[in-house]
Amino acid sequence: MPRGQGGRAGTDMKLRRAYAGYQAANLRPMIPLSLLATVAVYLAAVEADAWTLPGVLRFAPTLPLLLLALLAGRTKRPVSLSVVALCAVLFTEVTINFAGIGLTEGLTWAMPGSLLLPVVTSVFWPARWSFLTAMALTAFGPLPMLLMQGSELQQLQFAVYMSVAVTLSAMMHAVMERTSRRQLQLELQLREQATFDGLTGVLLRNRFLDAAQRVLEEHHAQRTPVCVAYLDADRFKRINDHYGHSAGDAVLIGLADVLRAHVRAHDLIGRVGGEEFAILLPDIDLAAAQYRMETVRRAVRLMVQRPDGPMTISIGIAQSRGPGETIDALLVRADHAMRQAKETGRDRAVLDTTLS
Repeated sequence: MPRGQGGRAGTDMKLRRAYAGYQAANLRPMIPLSLLATVAVYLAAVEADAWTLPGVLRFAPTLPLLLLALLAGRTKRPVSLSVVALCAVLFTEVTINFAGIGLTEGLTWAMPGSLLLPVVTSVFWPARWSFLTAMALTAFGPLPMLLMQGSELQQLQFAVYMSVAVTLSAMMHAVMERTSRRQLQLELQLREQATFDGLTGVLLRNRFLDAAQRVLEEHHAQRTPVCVAYLDADRFKRINDHYGHSAGDAVLIGLADVLRAHVRAHDLIGRVGGEEFAILLPDIDLAAAQYRMETVRRAVRLMVQRPDGPMTISIGIAQSRGPGETIDALLVRADHAMRQAKETGRDRAVLDTTLS
């Protein structure tokens, strides 16, 4: 996990969201197909056997199942989709009860479906609350059918078989959840490794450029100012040469920590070279950017220690010229201003004066 990105709590939150999204992606195509299959089986039962219920009531469960199938195909949020899926389980249980009560041999038709339902749905619930609710619905849903039409022996058999089915479902759910979470955790780690610098925890150069270009285009469209600061650690090579790369790494880590502590949440920080960093500063002009970067420069000098004394940085600051200018062109101007800071004594911030 990159430094300053939320620690373990942030990782757990990302993992929970990713897992919920993963399960929602599995549920979205499965719910409509399962409901359509339920409707088809139910209609086949209506045509194949003698019913004791009036004709209108025979087809009553099919309409809500079809509506839920349509709704599931359009629902994208994991929590909303879980609610739709639970409603689907509820109405499926209603359908099972209609089959059990309405058909002359209803229990023969309906009992296997009651026992299979918890097992079939066990691996698709993204949260513990949805799994427990689904298991409760499948366990207690067939009770009206059993109480009205089942014998004491059938009720006892149902209780035993359903206990086994729910236990098996819980085991399958736990195994699937653990496997999916491990896979998603690995994917998140790989994504972060491809996005954040492993040493400092800020964005890698390419990721910074991609994100900064998008922000730049948005602000060009809104006609709002955007600045970029280009920072370089002064005489950094001397640290590596005289004190070793581990000392240099410690200095870079401290520098990145100070940068994160002194920028806004929506500013972007990227490591664009060995000891070079860039900061995108949306919604502020050149004067405000200079004030912020002077604060950063002083904080680095006070808070980051080299083996041979205080750390200093040279900063170049440039403001975007507006639509048509890319992040690469903006960085070139900021880099040129930074080199002017180097040439005029280091430990200072220099503004790009080519804005026109």
